[in-house]
Amino acid sequence: MSLLKEIQTDAVDANVDISVVLRKCKVLAARLGHKEFKSWVEHELNGYTSREDLPEYRILHVQSRGDFSGFFQSALKNALIPSHCIPEEYRDLINPEYLMQPISYYASLIVDAEGRKENLRSSWPADLITIVQSRIYENMSLIDAWKVIPYGAIVALLDTVRNRILSFVLEIEAEAPDAGEAPPNIKPIPDERVTQVYNTYIQGNVTNLASGSRNVTQTGEITIVQNDLDSLKGYLASLGIREPDLEELDQAIHEDAQSEVKSGLGNKVRAWLGKMISKAGSSTWNVATSVAANLLTKALSKYYGFEL
Repeated sequence: MSLLKEIQTDAVDANVDISVVLRKCKVLAARLGHKEFKSWVEHELNGYTSREDLPEYRILHVQSRGDFSGFFQSALKNALIPSHCIPEEYRDLINPEYLMQPISYYASLIVDAEGRKENLRSSWPADLITIVQSRIYENMSLIDAWKVIPYGAIVALLDTVRNRILSFVLEIEAEAPDAGEAPPNIKPIPDERVTQVYNTYIQGNVTNLASGSRNVTQTGEITIVQNDLDSLKGYLASLGIREPDLEELDQAIHEDAQSEVKSGLGNKVRAWLGKMISKAGSSTWNVATSVAANLLTKALSKYYGFEL
């Protein structure tokens, strides 16, 4: 199996660790000789050192909560902390949350929280707690505070990285199927073209990417209501996906809902996604492969309620 095929297979399989997928991408980056893609892979594997380098999908807008104590042993537990109560010069410390750690760190958080689906916490700096201690609730003193990071947001982070890798690799394969086996010092694709693909599928927004397809028209945001299967199937039907495939998706979603493992897209839905991408460009679904991957993953993310 070629390196590009290996990465595609691993990216679709939820059981393959995302770090393994990224290490294979590191090999691909070396064979492509593309510095920007190599740098992105290194950052995802090892973490980001600067907020300026952080991709938009690693920046979350979150709420904060805290524990308070008052007179006569009164207390508030897990109380919401309104941001307007915090002096403006300190608000950047509590919102947004910058996800700077290696991707493996967040994958481990998902494993730890599996089954409970509990939101995660990021503690406030102790000095900030002292500064705002008496400014939030009247006659109450803040004793502990943390940012609430939704469990689903971390799931979405992992799926976003997988989806962007998948889209990038599919497009690279369309340009040069043997790019992953290129010998040293020979670039299989010109740098300019790799940069275009990188900017579109790794750094870019995947909301409106139908312009490369042959039979699909899309404008504005995808209109899909979270957990509304009819709206999802209606949108997919508008792309030209046929009824038997929609019924197969319906069954896959219901089977995944019964599964104990519910991190991002379930195994059945992932299998359906891979099957549909393989149909792209054929007579059964006349849409470019790279565009199909982006439209489908975006639509599914809307249905499940996480952003790519």
